[in-house]
Amino acid sequence: MSLRIIFLGTPDFAVSSLDILVKNGYNVVAVITATDKWGGRGNKKLLESDVKKYAVANGIKVLQPPKLRNPEFLEELRSLKADLQVVVAFRMLPKAVWDMPRLGTMNLHGSLLPQYRGAAPINWAVINGEKETGVTTFFLKQAIDTGDLLLQAKTEIGEEETTGELYDRLKVIGADLVLKSVQTIELGEYTPQPQDNSLVSHAPKVFHDGCQVDFEQATQTVHNFVRGMSPYPTAWTLIDGQKLKIFKTKRRVEDHQHPAGSIHTDNKKYLHIATTDGYVELLDVQLTKRKRMDVKSFLNGYTITNMSVG
Repeated sequence: MSLRIIFLGTPDFAVSSLDILVKNGYNVVAVITATDKWGGRGNKKLLESDVKKYAVANGIKVLQPPKLRNPEFLEELRSLKADLQVVVAFRMLPKAVWDMPRLGTMNLHGSLLPQYRGAAPINWAVINGEKETGVTTFFLKQAIDTGDLLLQAKTEIGEEETTGELYDRLKVIGADLVLKSVQTIELGEYTPQPQDNSLVSHAPKVFHDGCQVDFEQATQTVHNFVRGMSPYPTAWTLIDGQKLKIFKTKRRVEDHQHPAGSIHTDNKKYLHIATTDGYVELLDVQLTKRKRMDVKSFLNGYTITNMSVG
C-alpha cells in the first residue's frame, strides 16, 4: 500500500491499533512514543512503552522526542513525508505536528464524542452508570477532542463491568475502527462531521487521592464508582485507619436503620458497608502492603475492630 503512516501512541491500548495496521499491510514508517523512564524496585529498571516494544520487535523506526516542538524533531518528522498520522492514547500535539501530513492527523478516542472529552472517558462512563459507550475516530484540531468526526462504533456496558474489562474490549473495537477509518481515508470516501457542542460532556483525569468512596450515597452510585475506578486508580476506604483498596463489589438494596459507612461483618466470610439505601458487599480488596485477594481470604488474616469506615 502506498500510504505512509506515522503512528503516535504509548500504552497497550494503542498497540492493538498499531498491530492491525501492520498486519493489514500498511506502511508504518515510524512510531512516536513516550520517552523511556526508570522504574521498578529502586528505580533501577529502564521502562519502555508498549508501543516502543512492539515497534522494535517489528523493525519499525522509533522516535521518542522529549519535546514535540523541538526543531530537530520536527525536521526529522518532516523528512519522513507521512501522508497520514494516526494517534491512539498519546499526549496533546502542537499544530506543527498534527498539521504536517497532507491527509491530516486522525485520533482514536475512547467514547462517543462529543460525550466524555478528556483523559479518562472509560472511567467516567462507568462511574456515571452509562449503559452504552464506544469509540470515535476524528481529525485533530487545536482544542483537545474537538475535531470533526470520522467514524464511531458503539457497545453496551455490562451492569457489573469494570473499567479494566471495558478497556480491554474497547481497544479491540477501537483497532477495528482505526483500520476501517484508514481504509476510508485512503479511498477518499468520507465526509467529516462537526461535533454537536450541545452534547458535550467531559472526562477529566482521575487521581488516587480522589478515589475515596463516599458511602453517603445510593448503593448503585457507590457500586458504579468502585467498578469505574477498577483496577486503576482504584477506589478505597479506611478500615481501622488503614487504606483498603476496593476492586469489586456487589449491590444489596434493602431498608435498614444503620448509618452510612457502618461496617457489618462476621470477620470470616462477608464484609458489608452500609449506604443510604442498602449495602455494598466487598468482594475483592487489598490492604496496604498486602496482596489483592477475595474478601474471605482477607478476613482470614485480618480482624476488623472499628465498625465504621474512616
